[in-house]
Amino acid sequence: MRVVIAEDAALLREGLTRLLEDRGHTICAAVTDGDLLLSAVAEHQPDVAVVDIRMPPTHTDEGLRAALQLRQDFPGTGVLMFSQYIETSYSAQLLEGGAAGVGYLLKDRVANVAEFTAALERVAGGGTALDPEVVSQLFRASRQRGGLATLTPRERQVLALMAEGRSNSAIAVELVVSGGAVEKHVASIFTKLGLPPDESDNRRVLAVLRYLGSPA
Repeated sequence: MRVVIAEDAALLREGLTRLLEDRGHTICAAVTDGDLLLSAVAEHQPDVAVVDIRMPPTHTDEGLRAALQLRQDFPGTGVLMFSQYIETSYSAQLLEGGAAGVGYLLKDRVANVAEFTAALERVAGGGTALDPEVVSQLFRASRQRGGLATLTPRERQVLALMAEGRSNSAIAVELVVSGGAVEKHVASIFTKLGLPPDESDNRRVLAVLRYLGSPA
C-alpha cells in the first residue's frame, strides 16, 4: 500500500512509519496537520491516509475536517481516522458520505499490529473498519432512537460484527455458529431495518453503517 500519515505527535508518527515500512508498505508522506495532509494526498495519490482527529492548531477536529475534505476531493483514497477518544458525532459525519473506504480506530488498537494493519488494508481496498468500542457507542445512540428495538440480542451481535467489517464466515467463527445461521440473522436484520439484502459484504456493511450514522 501507499500511505500518507497525518499525526502531530512525533513519536507516534515515527512509530507508525516504521511499523508500516517494516511490513513492506510505502509511506509517501508523514505530516503534522490537515493542510499538509491535503497537499500530500494531492501530490502522492496514496491508497489510504491515516489521520488523527485532533491536530494543530486547536487540537479539536482539524483532522476530521481535513478527512471530510479529502473524501470529497480524492474519493479513491481510503481514510482511517484514529483517536484517543470515542467521538460518535465524528463517526457519523465521516460515514454520512458512505462507509466504503472508511475506518475509525482508537489509538490503543495500534498496539495490536496485526489488527491495525488488517484494518488499514481493508480500508485501502474500499472496505470498512470500525473500532468495536465505536460500534458500541453507535448502537447505544441508535437504541435511544428506537431503531434497533426490534432486533434480538444475537442479531445485534451479528450487526456489530458486520459494522466492524467482518465477513459472514468470520462472524460464524466469532460466534461459534454455522454460516447458514449467520445468513439467516443477516436476512432478518435487513428485513427489520428496512434495508435491502445484498450478496456483497461491503454493500451490506455500507447499508448498516449508513443506518447507524444517520441523524437522530
